[in-house]
Amino acid sequence: MRIRLLAFASAADAVGAGEQELELPAGCTVATLKATLATRHTALAPLLPRMAVAVDGEVVGDEAVVADGAEVALLPPVSGGNAPPPERADVRLSETPLDAAAVAAAVAGPGRGAQVLFVGTVRDRHAGRPVARLTYTAYRSMAERRLRQLAAELEQKHGARVAIVHRLGTLAPGEASVVIAAAAPHREAAYAASREALERLKREVPVWKREHYADGAVSWREEEPLLLAGTMPIP
Repeated sequence: MRIRLLAFASAADAVGAGEQELELPAGCTVATLKATLATRHTALAPLLPRMAVAVDGEVVGDEAVVADGAEVALLPPVSGGNAPPPERADVRLSETPLDAAAVAAAVAGPGRGAQVLFVGTVRDRHAGRPVARLTYTAYRSMAERRLRQLAAELEQKHGARVAIVHRLGTLAPGEASVVIAAAAPHREAAYAASREALERLKREVPVWKREHYADGAVSWREEEPLLLAGTMPIP
């Protein structure tokens, strides 16, 4: 059988391509696929224990069987950061500069008297090293679906309206990389929804950050192994 293999961030570096087709035996499991890839790509082998694997956009375990024609994605730990449906607040990825005021306006309403706005920006140093720029990449279809699911879960849990917009592409120090807005009738719910949105975004959404240092060196910031998707249906 044949599958479409997608690799992101350090996984793409290790296998030498972001996308390729592979021939596998029928009934192959994710565990067998990992073993096959580790043999073919020695640089990938030490990375696999830290990676998640998604089959057709859903993170699965090693025991999952891969079907013929499946899309399989290798998802390294994420950095620790299409238009949404009309009924959903602003939840998306963006290749253009973020407008914090517009994101905040997406959650505003007369019944929501408390609003919390979080803006994450690119720092000019990491671990004492000057940073020239960052590059954000994503497994876009899965990331946008997971963002919508995350916003829906937070809205149900906290009774808050939530908007999340994350940048992709190359950003200079000082540019906004993520904007999260949460609005609720009372401040406790707005604060809680905003904080949980950021923490879960870092752990659950397949977006990767590559740091380009002033001395010319580059490094993937892969820190949080991706968690399995939640149980709430994706809108």
